This record gives sequence, C-alpha cells and structure tokens, in this order.
Amino acid sequence: MKAHLAHPLGLAYLLHRLSGMGLALFLPAHFYVLSLALTDPDRLDSFLHWAEMPLVKLAEFGLVFLLAVHFFGGLRLLALEFLPWTGRQKTLAASALAGAFLVSGAFLLNAV
Repeated sequence: MKAHLAHPLGLAYLLHRLSGMGLALFLPAHFYVLSLALTDPDRLDSFLHWAEMPLVKLAEFGLVFLLAVHFFGGLRLLALEFLPWTGRQKTLAASALAGAFLVSGAFLLNAV
C-alpha cells in the first residue's frame, strides 16, 4: 500500500474518495429523473411508483449514507487543513462515520 493509505486515517481518505465517485456516478440519473418532472410527468409517476419498492428504499439508504459520509469526510478534511493536528483525529474520523450512519439511518426510518 502507498504510505498515505497505510496511515490510520487512510481508510477515511479512501472512503471519502469512493463516496465522491459514487455520488458523481449517481448525478446523471438524478438529473434525468428531475428532467422527467418537466418533460414527461407520466413517466415520472411510473418511476415514483417503482421507487416505492423496498429494495429501492434500501438503495436510497445507501445513497444517503454515501452523501453523509462524503459530507462528514469533507468536514474532517477541512478540520485537517485549518486546525492544528491532534491525536484525536482518529476518533473524529470514527465520529464522522457514526454521524453519517446516524443521518442515513434516520432517513431510512423515515422512508420506510
């Protein structure tokens, strides 16, 4: 492994990168569904009916989890850039992941 990935916070770095790439892959589909609201409301209604399936709700949980992980990972990176380095960075990274899970879990409970 490269030196920066062998660091204890290398997993947080990798998770932030992968969540960002996952969200970037999702954006075209998101914009397409938004365009259906303007161009073809009947197809949007059928898509929204499909989106009520439990498996799709679980996928939404994964998407919200990726978004929350990316958001909290970005906050961690901002803290690394602008705050002095402390030994608690590992705890803060774990807290960011726990916060992301809390936010996405709350979304899942609200969606189901």
